[in-house]
Amino acid sequence: MTTINRKKNIAFIVIFAIASIILVLVPTGFERSIYVNATGARAEVLSTDDSTIIQTGLFRTGDQRCHVRVLSGVHKGLEMDGINLLSGSLKDDKVFVPGDIAWVLIERDADDNPIFINMIDYYRIDKEIILIALFILVLVAFSGLRGLKMILSFVFAFLAIWKLLIPSVLKGFNPLLMCTSVLILLTLVTLPMVSGINKRSLAAILGSVSAMLITVLVSVFMTWYLRIHGSVLEMSESLLYSGFMDLDLTSLFSGVVCLSAGGAIMDLSIDVSAAMWEVREHAPDTSAKELFRSAMEVGKAGVGTQITTLLLAYMGSYLTLMMVYMAQATPVWNIFTSKSIAAEILQTLAGSFGIVLVTPLTALIGTMLFKRNKRIN
Repeated sequence: MTTINRKKNIAFIVIFAIASIILVLVPTGFERSIYVNATGARAEVLSTDDSTIIQTGLFRTGDQRCHVRVLSGVHKGLEMDGINLLSGSLKDDKVFVPGDIAWVLIERDADDNPIFINMIDYYRIDKEIILIALFILVLVAFSGLRGLKMILSFVFAFLAIWKLLIPSVLKGFNPLLMCTSVLILLTLVTLPMVSGINKRSLAAILGSVSAMLITVLVSVFMTWYLRIHGSVLEMSESLLYSGFMDLDLTSLFSGVVCLSAGGAIMDLSIDVSAAMWEVREHAPDTSAKELFRSAMEVGKAGVGTQITTLLLAYMGSYLTLMMVYMAQATPVWNIFTSKSIAAEILQTLAGSFGIVLVTPLTALIGTMLFKRNKRIN
């Protein structure tokens, strides 16, 4: 790597580190706490009383009494009984044993004295930090400075969704418009971050954005055509009951379809663009027709795996539902006409439209940008 390129990479890292810090500091408008007289803390479970737990088959209801010692916060060192409420849900319930580290809510009275401890869940943040740190170490060891840029790109994408997309939709902005806008923003940031500011990135950006806009149109049309309501999104009804009755769930569903396919579209577009750049760089006399054909061959090789990746991602999230259908011997036509499965088919195919079309779009744009007999920067 030349000194100039190294300086560019370092400049990129600094710029996006600053941008990420700014996003961290940006208020969402939803910082208020619903637990006015409560504070969260880590606590060690010292002993448990399971006598009031009612076991019915696999499910538990009732409550578990836990004697805990608070390990953090203003009440550090406090020993007190806590309540672990069980609702009969394998997904949400947990049963503690002595030695577990839990996250708890300590409720206080008007004089700020602890009066009640609610057992929330196992404390996992320390383990998650270890996992993230290991991933960063492996990525940087494998990819060097580029790996660091990938991490910053990932962090920026998460912050853009958490700090920009979600609050704006909750505040009443059109969900489809916001999903598309944030996805385009991430495209403008991620591709130059990974590949640098050059014609490779420009071709990939233009190809990606074009394919994403087509995906949006397909998603909107197919959502209407298949009569899919946005309530198929997990926890969507809870949003309505939380005071966001005006939220357009169907528009949000269309936006989620495009957002879900955005990563695969960007990935394929930069692969095609980089391949065209390499061909033009090492064989500058290659004709526009040959350059386009080479790009299409690269894209064709990637389309199959990307579509399969998209299918596996969606099928993985609905695997248990498919197992229920099979276990109950549900007729195939009943399965494919159900709203939830139709929504998954829509997500897979609408995203696949963008993945298929991004190759010719990027190839066409790249052919126009990469002029013959000129070295590409």
